[in-house]
Amino acid sequence: MPECKEDIIEKNKIADDFNCSEEIYKDIKNCVTFFGSARTSQDTKTCKMAEKLAFNLANKNINIVTGGGGGIMEAANRGAFKAKTVQSIGLNILIPQEQKLNPYTTRNHTFNYFFSRKYMLVKHSSACVIFPGGYGTLDEFFEIIILVQTKKLQNLKIYLYDTTFWRDLISFIENTLLKEGMISKSDLDIFTITDDLEFIEKDILKLFNIN
Repeated sequence: MPECKEDIIEKNKIADDFNCSEEIYKDIKNCVTFFGSARTSQDTKTCKMAEKLAFNLANKNINIVTGGGGGIMEAANRGAFKAKTVQSIGLNILIPQEQKLNPYTTRNHTFNYFFSRKYMLVKHSSACVIFPGGYGTLDEFFEIIILVQTKKLQNLKIYLYDTTFWRDLISFIENTLLKEGMISKSDLDIFTITDDLEFIEKDILKLFNIN
């Protein structure tokens, strides 16, 4: 039975998502991905910390990857852009509200689908830093830890920044999911929660054997 026109269009969109984003990575290595809310104002401490960390990592020749939007994503892209030493990558997506490509990317692609975007955000990265965020950030966090838990992604370091923000979620994971036997104790080691950006920076540099 021949494929309908709509199915062919959908397949082409999916292929475009993966093929075009792979082009972005074809000649680079050493990538770290930043996640976080698109709604966070640039004058907040959280955005300033994201920009600072991205700038410091970029100065050590680590490429910065984000979802390409505003808030935390814009701050991280700005940090990488200011360093002028690496690629500041933005993997944007077409949605009705909020998401608009920020002006601080050196390479970017706008995705049709969330599933392809989420995978490509981390496929070529050795670490990801997850700042406070809403539903989208939570979706990305759980997608990533599932990929690591099931070993679809190997050796990806995950950092949750801001212990106060993440405290209740971690409490649920530890006191409900673990207690009910829905996850294993070792699954708690998949991510690290911290307020120490200097620790995150140094730990990431160790991944790349950079002093």
